[in-house]
Amino acid sequence: MTSRVPSIAQRSIVVLILLISLLSSATAQRWTVRKANSWYDKQPFLVGANFIPSTAINQLEMWQADTFDPETIDRELGYAEGIGMNVMRVFLHNLLWEQDAAGLKKRMNEFLVIADKHHIKIIFVLFDSCWNDNPRLGEQPAPLPGVHNSGWVRGPGSDRVFDARTWPVLEQYTTDILATFTNDQRVLIWDLYNEPSNRGYNDGVIPLLTATFQWAHAVRPNQPITVGWWNDHVPSNQLIFQKSDIITFHNYEIASKLEEQIRDLQKRFGRPLICTEYMARPKGSTFQDCLPVFKKYKVGAINWGLVKGKTNTIFAWDTPIPSGKEPKVWFHDIFRPDGSAYSKDEVTTIKQLAAEK
Repeated sequence: MTSRVPSIAQRSIVVLILLISLLSSATAQRWTVRKANSWYDKQPFLVGANFIPSTAINQLEMWQADTFDPETIDRELGYAEGIGMNVMRVFLHNLLWEQDAAGLKKRMNEFLVIADKHHIKIIFVLFDSCWNDNPRLGEQPAPLPGVHNSGWVRGPGSDRVFDARTWPVLEQYTTDILATFTNDQRVLIWDLYNEPSNRGYNDGVIPLLTATFQWAHAVRPNQPITVGWWNDHVPSNQLIFQKSDIITFHNYEIASKLEEQIRDLQKRFGRPLICTEYMARPKGSTFQDCLPVFKKYKVGAINWGLVKGKTNTIFAWDTPIPSGKEPKVWFHDIFRPDGSAYSKDEVTTIKQLAAEK
């Protein structure tokens, strides 16, 4: 990846220019604190999961025409509805739109029909810096035994993150998707970019992240726009916090650390908070400990993973099990494909807290 990444000096100049522009530009496109909180006051306690059907290894396999699986989606969103979940975070990919924009939007609508039947709102994610580079359409690889997210792909991928000549198509993808669904009440939030500085992108992702916010604000959908805080990379965090309508974040820490972060973010910003990733059992981030904290502060709680499947997210990030033997303690996910729960105590906790007023 080194040969495609601008030099440190080049990146520093670009970042400085962008931050100066950001600080001096008007912020009329961003929701006011009052508008953001007024919107959030109308929402229930948001409880849900990052969703991909168990039959798909990544975003491409979920949405491509040949592998789109509404039957499994319907069944598995039914599992979520059964324990009181009311929101799912779902990843898209620019290559899908570039291949067949009309087909992707048709399948998105079909997905939204299914989700709405189960009383579930959707958060769509447009771009992602995580896991495998060089995404390709077509048949996707089989899962590597025991390897967490072995087939997940970045979007748009390093070649295009660092080549602004390719961005006009990314702009068209962003604006078309947002404009198409801007008045769709089944879409709760637009999450523009998952963990943008991940995989060593750091300052190098700032130009594309800045552009993505600009494209989204040019449409200004009726739903809130956000990008989630996930680590301490200062330049991207400054941009995220200054341009997001609501504050979203990731936290895989124990409950006391989670509560500390929630209190800090509420004090600093006064905007609605939604945690769009949490729950990693071996790290001490559990439903029984963390969900009551989210409930206490009315912070939306979206864990990673719903149903055990081809993503292999029952296995830990950095602890593969080459035999593919199921770990005694699952890392993520709640259900097996047949709908049985990994832990009856967990689903009892989720159902109880989701139902409480």
